[in-house]
Amino acid sequence: MRSIALVAAAALAVLPLAAQAQSTTTTTNSTTVSKPDFNEMWQKIKGSWTQTKGAVKEQWGKLTDDDLMEIQGRREKLVGKIQTRYGISHEQAEAQVSGWEEKYHSM
Repeated sequence: MRSIALVAAAALAVLPLAAQAQSTTTTTNSTTVSKPDFNEMWQKIKGSWTQTKGAVKEQWGKLTDDDLMEIQGRREKLVGKIQTRYGISHEQAEAQVSGWEEKYHSM
């Protein structure tokens, strides 16, 4: 049930990867995160991966401990593992991570 809700939410918030890569800002829902803030946030995630992976595991329970060890705070790896474990498109996985980033950034 939870994965269906996540996929439905992701379908509503799909952000094309190409547009995101070309943009200097990332917009998710009503929050705009500038490129430096985005990069800074992921540097913090990498630096505190031991603590952060608990939140990631809570959000995406199908990710294994081996997956989390491989991801090590790298966004592109996280997107790929979500795509694989949940059998969803790259765009859907991107949208899920973008939504999680918004929630994480507001903490």
